[in-house]
Amino acid sequence: MAIDPNFEENRDQEGQEHDVDVWGPTDPPEELGIRGTHVAVDFDICIADGACLEDCPVDVFEWVDTPDHPESEIKANPTQEDQCIDCMLCVDVCPVDAVDVDPGRAGRI
Repeated sequence: MAIDPNFEENRDQEGQEHDVDVWGPTDPPEELGIRGTHVAVDFDICIADGACLEDCPVDVFEWVDTPDHPESEIKANPTQEDQCIDCMLCVDVCPVDAVDVDPGRAGRI
């Protein structure tokens, strides 16, 4: 199942972690929600293969620890989403469609 492209309407913002918006529901360690706004990563389906980190030309992502999460114990966190150039490489290379970039959300971060 891919990230919900309408997560802003379908989920509540629960706060921030590592200076990145967190969209719920969350119930750690199993349910971590979506991180980011302009560049969003669904932590619940991210398998941490690293493709988005490797291919991003402006280093939007960095690893964060997510101990005991069933998919992976690290996640690609969009900590520099304000640097995103909307190239969509991260969206294209994610094998589980856990990443969404919406240029329309850029002004809301």
